[in-house]
Amino acid sequence: MKGMMVFAQAEAPAETAATVSAAGEAAAGEATATVEVPAGTDEAAAAAPAAPKQGGFGMMVPMLVIFGIFYFMVIRPQQRKEKERRKMIEELRAGAKVVCGNGIVGTIVEANERTFRIRTADSEVEVLRGSVQDVFTDKPAEPAAK
Repeated sequence: MKGMMVFAQAEAPAETAATVSAAGEAAAGEATATVEVPAGTDEAAAAAPAAPKQGGFGMMVPMLVIFGIFYFMVIRPQQRKEKERRKMIEELRAGAKVVCGNGIVGTIVEANERTFRIRTADSEVEVLRGSVQDVFTDKPAEPAAK
């Protein structure tokens, strides 16, 4: 019976069992529950019931839900906006008025494979296609409808 739990045992050898009463102290001659503990182990750990084991899948579900929400709220709209910007840059031709990332506003004079030559107020500047942020319009932005 070594290594097994035994309930309502009358006597057990001192080196292999611990007798604990309802008050938590050792009692002689009283009805007690006995838990057989192998020598050299912690009595409190042996008397505590084992916690039910949860699978790893139970913790994965909330993480997957959070990732899904994050994907549809942040990543996907950002990818869509970047795709629209790239399409806009591919369609730009000479004569279009553009705004670069550093704030330069100018008119495209020449479009190369990797760059644009832009005429600003008093000079010409060559910029990478990726630095163009938007097509410039002279109309002020319309206020958002409330």
